[in-house]
Amino acid sequence: MRTLPAILASAAAIVVCVAAPVRAGATATASVTVSVDVASRTSLRVSTDVLQFDGAGTGAPATAAVEFSAGARVPRGGDVMLTVEPQRSMADGAAGVEPSITFEGEGDGTVAGVLSGTPVVAGRWQGSGLRHGRVRFTLHADSVGSYVVPVRFVLSTP
Repeated sequence: MRTLPAILASAAAIVVCVAAPVRAGATATASVTVSVDVASRTSLRVSTDVLQFDGAGTGAPATAAVEFSAGARVPRGGDVMLTVEPQRSMADGAAGVEPSITFEGEGDGTVAGVLSGTPVVAGRWQGSGLRHGRVRFTLHADSVGSYVVPVRFVLSTP
């Protein structure tokens, strides 16, 4: 992929090559229109893709945190979105009661929400850049025990 300076240099070279010969003292002018499309790119690193909750149901909520580093290159003003979803059901013991998991974002652009069976927005930004933050999950369960919940984070440019 060419960078903007390389594209401009190429365009200038073409103008010089195709311009009509100029005699001494004469002036030649030309217009060049350059259009650049920026292809979106994302990069995401998370500290873990498995939430581990110990001691759930003991009266104090069990928590787990995931650190993230999200980088994106998008056209000017383009949206960047971080979503999260569980990779399997979290059924609570023999009763089959689904525990609830809420989350809070820490860092610019992060949001709070409830983990469900579909992707849920955990962060949203505009424009290119590198963002760092944390998503803190809280398990609300009736049964005492340990829970392991694999999750998937996706960084996209809708």
